[in-house]
Amino acid sequence: MSPRSSSDDHDTSDIEEIYLGDYASIGSIIKEALPFQFMAIIGGIFAGMILSNMTDEIQLIPGLIVIAPAVLGMRGNISCTLGSRLGSAIHMGLITKIENNPELTNNIGGSLLLSLMLSIILGILGHLMTVMMGMESAGALTLTLIAVIAGVSSGIILSVVTVFIALSVFRFGFDPDNVVTPSIATIGDIVSMLMLFIAAKVVLML
Repeated sequence: MSPRSSSDDHDTSDIEEIYLGDYASIGSIIKEALPFQFMAIIGGIFAGMILSNMTDEIQLIPGLIVIAPAVLGMRGNISCTLGSRLGSAIHMGLITKIENNPELTNNIGGSLLLSLMLSIILGILGHLMTVMMGMESAGALTLTLIAVIAGVSSGIILSVVTVFIALSVFRFGFDPDNVVTPSIATIGDIVSMLMLFIAAKVVLML
């Protein structure tokens, strides 16, 4: 083995030790993730409290209770995926700040487009599944309108929050992969349920 190869192996070993110490050790993972996982539990409780205050809307809009869990799941999946992609891009140095960066704008644009498309599909499927199960439905148009308003509005809010959290935690020396996903899962549940509540109110006023 040449001296240069030995030196390269030594440098690689040093980098791996630094990485394991700073980001990938069991202690660092638990230290960074545990508080945010706890917050995720609290956030889920708050989302449940919002749902418990939607009894009037649930009674007035048949089928709303059917699409509510799906709205939460859809929003969490899309936003958490966005957070993971941003974390990878930040680690690779492709995103360093909030700016007109193709990597950043494409990720946000793709997330919002997915939110719109899946919200439309969700509203239609929610109506069809409700009818197939012999339950009363407020109609495909009503449920789709609620899903789109809730999905897109929460998507815009969470996209901004996701970018801010991902960049902020990295600047403070934390691994975005440990922090962003549980944080967005928590905030996403609360924001999505709140937007669903508002969307139901808006539809009832029309």
